[in-house]
Amino acid sequence: MKVVLTTVKEAAVTVDEKLINQIGRGFLLLIGAEEGDTENDVLKLVEKISKLRVFPDQDDKINLSLKDIKGEVLAVSQFTLAADIKKGNRPSFVSAMSYDNALILYNFFLKKLNDLGIKTLPGEYGAHMEVSSINDGPFTLILQSHNGVLK
Repeated sequence: MKVVLTTVKEAAVTVDEKLINQIGRGFLLLIGAEEGDTENDVLKLVEKISKLRVFPDQDDKINLSLKDIKGEVLAVSQFTLAADIKKGNRPSFVSAMSYDNALILYNFFLKKLNDLGIKTLPGEYGAHMEVSSINDGPFTLILQSHNGVLK
């Protein structure tokens, strides 16, 4: 499972010109599931995301977590993170998890963050979304877990 995490001042998801969800300060997460990913991968990523200290403290040192700043999460499904671009110029998505199984893991991911007391809002799974954000920093990380092990 892959997650692209960006710190934001605000972020929003729109589908067909209708606002689906928006957040204030926190994380915009793009989440991609690949065949073989499991709930253990979700748990490893959620634990790491919830504890990452990537926000500045009063001395402008990167020292605070999402919970410390009472931040929010906008979590957007992004199957294209499973793209293979090794051959040719057209991405292959054969390693992307099936729609139904990825939806189950995505919902589990949302639930686990919410269970930790982190307000987590979804995009619209499977839809063509317009995602907007005001990046804060910018500060962007790529997180990955496979077989319950962070890479």
